[in-house]
Amino acid sequence: MAVSATVIGALLGLGTQMYSNALRKLPYMRHPWEHLLGMGLGAVFVNQLVNWDAQLQRDLDNMLEKAKAANERRYFDGDDD
Repeated sequence: MAVSATVIGALLGLGTQMYSNALRKLPYMRHPWEHLLGMGLGAVFVNQLVNWDAQLQRDLDNMLEKAKAANERRYFDGDDD
């Protein structure tokens, strides 16, 4: 997944820079270093997005486990009344 996320991010950055140049009616490859910068930032952004989503899923699983344990304690361990 890391390779595909990096490629998608790089294409996103390249596409954004080319679209920006097209809107301003400039040559597509006016400053090539801007394309490299856009590709790098896009790759970092998408990789961080994938990492954030994985961390969010782990946190959600942890919260659901805690809620399940609390419900089991509440309904199954509370019969001493």
